[in-house]
Amino acid sequence: MTTTLYSGGHVFDGTGTLLENHAVLVEGDSIADVAPAEKFTDYQGNRVDTSGGTVIPGMADCHVHLVYKGEADPRGSIEGVNPGEITLRVLENAQTSLKSGITAVRDCGGREYLEFPVRDACNSGRFFGPNIMASGKMICMTGGHGNKNGRVADGCDEVVKAVREQIHAGSDLIKIMATGGVMTPGVNPEDAHYSADEMRVGVAEARRFHKTSASHAQGAEGIMNAVLAGITSIEHGIFMDQQCLDAMMERGTYLVPTLSAVMNILNNADKGIADYVVEKSRRVYERHRESFTMYYKAGGRIAMGTDAGTPFNLHGENAMELAYMVDCGMTTADALSSATSVAHSLMQYADRGQVKAGFKADMVIVNGNPVDNILMAAAKENHRLVVKNTNAGKECFMSMKSDNERLQKQNLRRRHREEGESNLRKNLSEPHGDDLSATVTFNRNRAAQQEKIDRMKRHR
Repeated sequence: MTTTLYSGGHVFDGTGTLLENHAVLVEGDSIADVAPAEKFTDYQGNRVDTSGGTVIPGMADCHVHLVYKGEADPRGSIEGVNPGEITLRVLENAQTSLKSGITAVRDCGGREYLEFPVRDACNSGRFFGPNIMASGKMICMTGGHGNKNGRVADGCDEVVKAVREQIHAGSDLIKIMATGGVMTPGVNPEDAHYSADEMRVGVAEARRFHKTSASHAQGAEGIMNAVLAGITSIEHGIFMDQQCLDAMMERGTYLVPTLSAVMNILNNADKGIADYVVEKSRRVYERHRESFTMYYKAGGRIAMGTDAGTPFNLHGENAMELAYMVDCGMTTADALSSATSVAHSLMQYADRGQVKAGFKADMVIVNGNPVDNILMAAAKENHRLVVKNTNAGKECFMSMKSDNERLQKQNLRRRHREEGESNLRKNLSEPHGDDLSATVTFNRNRAAQQEKIDRMKRHR
């Protein structure tokens, strides 16, 4: 079994604790030990130098749409596109996310189940990618949010049937649209769509078959309908009020805020996004931040999610959600935890999301200390290396090419300097005998060689 020691820097454990000068020992696909670096002084196996950086758990994005690439009009971008091309797009988006430190994603609405074979291929190790959970078709009412690509169902019996269809098709979770939304024309984000009874039977049917559930829920009435139904997570939660908050706290409901979705629309409002989308985004922006902050201050469970795939909300930029959460008042340690241990808990990955003995070795090595500066984890240019276990029981690695090459060259230069210094020191041994000429020559050479050693040290 292959072992690798990650040593030289710090470790963020995924639950809020930064371990300074700690090392991580990986055996096969799992973490064997996390301890102070000095414990591994005599280790002779493979090493990865994490000096000047921090090992964090692989991050999870609990709300993505892999069929979209962040176009100004995502739904229109795949109309009339060959299903095979859409499937390739799903794989490309998944792998792009992995390269940026996202080792698990929860797809919350695809297109005709084309994301399922990609999920299966990545989860089995056939293709390199993140762990993927997929909901299949979003369940929505006639004319409701998501009706163009979702499974339209009206009335309790039809909702139950729609849930059963998703489970039969192979869905990992059930996505139910409780309210209107920003991206659908002619609907109001504040309006409840499904009734309390429709939500109740849909969630109950998912639970009966051991599936978690997620609800697109923006208006307060729709949020409450979903929460009282027993929904696992509220997606967005924009118009959450105190009554919603209390009900969510009582039941331990997760919030997946997706701050990135609205932020990226407003930051790119003049780049071809439909006017109605921009108008609704402007209307909900401040309220979205407020709802996030009130749930965080109340101690609610918040799992990172981005809605990646919506306008200019790019796969590969997922971790920038961390910066948006911190900007709303979340501590850096809590933001990191929301993307690691909390997000993996929502996805029911009990052996991922922490740098801890016994957990899978899904990790990201970042520059600096992300607890001091969240951009070390949020901005992918600060990622040195992504470590992703496979179901075949071995580690695989992905890194930014330029950084990987830089590290390789750096290590090579260091070895050359150390070897050169060692060789020079060997030549500094005292001459034998009383030969004056030899002594003079030795002293001259020693001075020159010492100068070279000093120069090497200055350039380490």
